Amino acid sequence: MNPVLASVPDVALSFAEYQTEGFHDELFLADQTPRPEAGPIIQRINSLPPGELMRRQAAAERLLLQLGITFNVYGDNQGAERIFPFDIIPRIVPAHEWEWLERGLKQRIQALNLFINDIYHDQQIIKDGVIPAEILLDAKSYREQCHGINPPHGIWCHVTGTDLVRGGDGQIYVLEDNLRCPSGVSYVLQNRSIMKRTFPQVFDLSRVRPVGDYPLRLLRTLEHLSPRDVANPRVVVLTPGVFNSAYYEHSFLAQQMGVELVEGRDLVVAGEKLYMRTTSGLEQVDVIYRRIDDDFLDPKAFRADSMLGVEGLMNVYRAGRVALANAPGTGVADDKVIYAYVPKIIKYYLNEEAIIPNVPTYICENQDERAYVLDHLDELVVKAANESGGYGMLVGPHSTKEQQAQFAELIKANPRNYIAQPTLSLSRVPTICGDHFEGRHVDLRPYILYGKEIFVLPGGLTRVALRKGSLVVNSSQGGGSKDTWVIATNQEQLTPQSATP
Repeated sequence: MNPVLASVPDVALSFAEYQTEGFHDELFLADQTPRPEAGPIIQRINSLPPGELMRRQAAAERLLLQLGITFNVYGDNQGAERIFPFDIIPRIVPAHEWEWLERGLKQRIQALNLFINDIYHDQQIIKDGVIPAEILLDAKSYREQCHGINPPHGIWCHVTGTDLVRGGDGQIYVLEDNLRCPSGVSYVLQNRSIMKRTFPQVFDLSRVRPVGDYPLRLLRTLEHLSPRDVANPRVVVLTPGVFNSAYYEHSFLAQQMGVELVEGRDLVVAGEKLYMRTTSGLEQVDVIYRRIDDDFLDPKAFRADSMLGVEGLMNVYRAGRVALANAPGTGVADDKVIYAYVPKIIKYYLNEEAIIPNVPTYICENQDERAYVLDHLDELVVKAANESGGYGMLVGPHSTKEQQAQFAELIKANPRNYIAQPTLSLSRVPTICGDHFEGRHVDLRPYILYGKEIFVLPGGLTRVALRKGSLVVNSSQGGGSKDTWVIATNQEQLTPQSATP
C-alpha cells in the first residue's frame, strides 16, 4: 500500500462480492451477512458513491504523512523512516466480548505483577515447584540487579501491551505479553483521530467507546508513583533518541502528557537524587517513563558501554528517590518460555483459572516436547524466547525444508531458547486491496495501565498482515494497522472519563 495514493480511481467498492473464505471474520458471519455491531459501517461504505472510499483512504494516508506518523526499521538500507500503513476499514469488538477480555487482562496483569515481585524477593513460586528454577535463571531478561527492589506501591508493570489472536474456532488467545517497553499506543490514538474525520456519523451510530483520554490516564498512572508528596510531580519520558524505531511515539506521548522528552545526557545523579538539566538549572525528576531496555538504563548497573542511560540511576531507584515505569526486571515476564507458565502463575497467585487462555505451547527445553517439535517443524510456529518484531521465528507451513533444518539445529543447540505453537488460522478483517476488499489476518494489542487501579484502554492496536496469506502482522515485516472499535453498553462508556490521580 503506497503512503499516499497518487491518483484515486472512481471505483465503487462494495462488500457485495466479499468472501470470508472459511476464516473467522471480525465483521462478517460465515453466511456473509454483517455481524450486528458492524452493520452501520458496512451500510455506510456500501452507500458511498464511486471513488469516495478510495478518496477517504487517500486522505487518511496524506494525513499520516503530514503528521509524521512513522516508524524506523533496523537494518533497512533503503531508508530508516516509513509511514505506518493504515487501512480505514475498522476492526469491531462487541461489548460483551470486550467485557470478558477486560476481566481476563486485569487478571493476567495482576498475577504477573505478583510473579515479578516474588521472583525478585522470596521466589516462593520456585520453592513450591510451580516453575523450574533453571527456566527462570536462564531467562535472558532476568535481572539479578533487581533483587530486593521494592517499587512504589509494589507495582512493577505499569504499562503493558498484551497481544491477542483469534483462532479459526473463534476462541481468543493470549499470544504474548509485552511488559518491558510496549509500543504502538500512539498509532491507536492517531488512527482514531483520523477515523473520526473519515466516518464521523458512523461513530455515533455504532456507539464506539473513546480512547482519547489515554495520555491523561497514563500521566496519572505515572504521577501515582512519585516518591515525593508534591502537587505536580516531575515526570519525564526517557528515549534512546531519534534513531529508535518508536521515537515518534516517545515524542507524541510526551507532548500529549505535557511532560519533557529527555535522553540520558539530559539527566544527572547528584546527592542520591535524579535531576534534569534545564536552562534555569537542575530540576529534580520524580518519575521516568522509560522507553529504553534495562541493559541501557545505567552503565554502572547493567551494560558498562551504554551511552543511552544515566550513571547511578539504579542507586537512586533502589533508594526510593525516583520511580521507573516500567520497573527494571519486568521483561522476565516477556520471555516466551515463562509465557507458557502463565496459566499456572495465575492459579498459584490468585487461585483462579486463566480467563483468557494461552495458545497451546510446546517448551523445547522439555525433551519429549522438543522431540515432537523437531518431528513437526513443517506444521508449527517456532519462536525464540526473547525475540520480537517477527524476528527469530519459523512459520512451519510457509517455510522451506532448508529453513526447517536450520531451526532444527538452533533448537538442538539451545533448546531453552525456543517454544513452538500450532499454526493458528488467525481471524481476518476486510481490507482495501486495489479496487476491492480482501480478508487480511489480524491480531490485537490492548494496553493496560496499572496505577491506583488497573485500567484497560477500550480498544487497542489492531495490526494487519497486509501481504496476502501472511500471518505476520509486525510493521517490520510488512504489517499495517486498523482502528479498533469497542462498542459501548451504556452512555457513561461513551463519555471520556477524567483520570483521577
